[in-house]
Amino acid sequence: MKVLVAVKRVVDYNVKVRVKSDGSGIDTAGVKMSMNPFDEIAVEEAVRLKEKGAAAEIIAVSCGPAASGETLRTALALGADRAVLVESDAELQPLAVAKLLKAVIDKEGAQLVILGKQAIDDDSNQTGQMLAALLGWPQATFASKVELEGEGARVTREVDGGLETLAVKLPAVITTDLRLNEPRYVTLPNIMKAKKKPLDTLKPDALGVDVTPRLKALKVVEPPKRGAGVKVADVATLIARLKTEAKVI
Repeated sequence: MKVLVAVKRVVDYNVKVRVKSDGSGIDTAGVKMSMNPFDEIAVEEAVRLKEKGAAAEIIAVSCGPAASGETLRTALALGADRAVLVESDAELQPLAVAKLLKAVIDKEGAQLVILGKQAIDDDSNQTGQMLAALLGWPQATFASKVELEGEGARVTREVDGGLETLAVKLPAVITTDLRLNEPRYVTLPNIMKAKKKPLDTLKPDALGVDVTPRLKALKVVEPPKRGAGVKVADVATLIARLKTEAKVI
């Protein structure tokens, strides 16, 4: 079984992002970039499936600028067998990414797609669902446990008030939650091996996909700074302030 894992290059989660002075977006100049944490969990899950003998090949795919090749090399070092970069300097929105991934899946013949539930830069939480709809495949989102059984999979996901277990038939799309696993550290020998693994580069035009943005960000602003805390003498005063000043009750 071929497993395709989608990964995205994002601003590292330890970096405090800065908004551009004109409010047009986030300033990424000179900022450390890394693999989206949810996608890293997806790669780890695919590698574990291969270690169990449930997967024969893992293909890592990324859509974005040429620098995304570095992210794919990380995926290869984590255990992916080969990688595909769909190179584009355009702003790739969730629908465009889903269409690009579908084209690659059709080309590669993958039977299972695993990707993060969302990217930490835009927090869209849309690509996995859109991809499943375009493919006409079943989907299991926010997975906290994945078990392959015969020609299907049992996926446990966290919901309000407990756990929900879904049974899906393969081929399927699965998106990962934080508690699915703990990604392994990349070792130096695996980094060296990753340099020799194949990494193919494609263009959206070659896949027949129009990546023209359909949404426009009007303005990006930083969240308001939190004010200093205030101590109150008793519960009655607290309730009064919540009513008259904070106006939350």
